[in-house]
Amino acid sequence: MTATAGPGPARTPARRKARQLAKYLRAERPDYAYLKEVFRHLREELGVEVTRAPKKLPYVLTEAAIRAFYDAVWKARRASDVILIKTLLYTGVRVSELIRIQIVDVDLDTCRIRITQGKGRKDRVVPFPPAFKETLALHIDAQRRGGAVFLFESSWKKPYSDRGVRKILTRYAQAAGITASISPRTLRHFLFTWLKTQGIDDALIQPYSGHATRQSLEIYSRLALADAQQRYDDVIGDFPVRPAYSRSFGAGDPFLTA
Repeated sequence: MTATAGPGPARTPARRKARQLAKYLRAERPDYAYLKEVFRHLREELGVEVTRAPKKLPYVLTEAAIRAFYDAVWKARRASDVILIKTLLYTGVRVSELIRIQIVDVDLDTCRIRITQGKGRKDRVVPFPPAFKETLALHIDAQRRGGAVFLFESSWKKPYSDRGVRKILTRYAQAAGITASISPRTLRHFLFTWLKTQGIDDALIQPYSGHATRQSLEIYSRLALADAQQRYDDVIGDFPVRPAYSRSFGAGDPFLTA
């Protein structure tokens, strides 16, 4: 039995072809890296080009939408949600990273959070605005008194789940009348796009974003973390959602820029 793929010669079914190739390779006990390299050369020998789907530009919220979204968060008067959403907005961490942040990962003195084993199993640090420090400190104090280990835990003393965080964002997006989907990734894209509009170079954004390519690493490895943090601190005060702290949820909204 043969398999065909459009016009051209008949092809051996893929699984059978794999068994045939395995007979030649099994004695060499190949690992994944070796097989990957072999098939890269095989593609070259056969003149097979790798086809990749074109990358779509990520959806980026407008500042007006971010203001409306956060206004809905503020009006709900849920302090834990305010802090969680601000942490996403200010740091640009992925949701999988957010839910693994432990209290000991937060350095209030330097205004940085350590992300352990992020995407690609890499560690990095991300900044947050100095004006957000007091808010985080009070949240951490309350969490510690409750015996928490993670920065964000449910009433059942368990870290938030990916799904739980997404449900929180969806609830506020609906309350704000925003029809577009708002996910942790949406907030992440907004932060990095906004930093770019403030004139911050990619080389300063990259250490916090968690993105890395062979080419970029040659550039970023020469940058001091302190330089990146200084530029972040210089502009974050103009972010659409201010990091200023208010001790009470009063009538006004001190967290929105004018």
